[in-house]
Amino acid sequence: MAKHRQPRLYVEGRLASDGVIELQTGQAHYLRAVLRLDQGAVVAGFNAVDGEWLCRITELGRRGVRLTVERQLRPPEPEPELWLLFAPINRARLDWLVEKATELGTSTLFPVCTARTQSARINLERLRMHAVEAAEQSERLSVPELRSPQALDRVLAVWPAERPLIVCDESGAGAPIGDAVRRLTATPAALLVGPEGGFVQTELDALDKLSFVTRIGLGPRVLRAETAALAALAVFQAIAGDWRRTRAR
Repeated sequence: MAKHRQPRLYVEGRLASDGVIELQTGQAHYLRAVLRLDQGAVVAGFNAVDGEWLCRITELGRRGVRLTVERQLRPPEPEPELWLLFAPINRARLDWLVEKATELGTSTLFPVCTARTQSARINLERLRMHAVEAAEQSERLSVPELRSPQALDRVLAVWPAERPLIVCDESGAGAPIGDAVRRLTATPAALLVGPEGGFVQTELDALDKLSFVTRIGLGPRVLRAETAALAALAVFQAIAGDWRRTRAR
């Protein structure tokens, strides 16, 4: 029988032995009204800096929920520096993309506006909530950074040349993704997925001129933007990322 895991909460404050955590309203409601936990129940609090800690509910009432930090369950650990750049898509599919990209280990989520981007307005607060919930569920210790949307040309103008940018190219001109990823030594790296309808030719021509860009293909079928993003993330993690590690029990 699988070992029971405590509910997990992302905690922005410092986690240390005998520390006290005042939960935010949404987290307090989750423990009190959704999980129906009582005073004395244990939960796991985590963040990238302090790792994961066993915490106990010491106050549970209408004014809020307070946790006392007891002992460390997992120390902080390094995670791949893997960015995902994506053109915003419609709300439901974008929520799903952020959730799954978080589960797959993305460190930074970066919306970019391209020539064919149709949905440039996004709710960063809502997406942040989905990323936090996905981090809690997937047992990772960090929540990916979520950046504000920027135009693709502006992003490329200040791109750090030491970070390879793998561009998912639906035109069929790119090399197979497996071959391209195998040539990378390690992260940091980034993946770029275009909008519905793909990149325009002028964008592809501009990308071809950049030394840090590699255009790749994702097989013989045309994938939706969110499918392409997750497929590329999975291949990268399997070949060059942290899927080469096993999950701690």
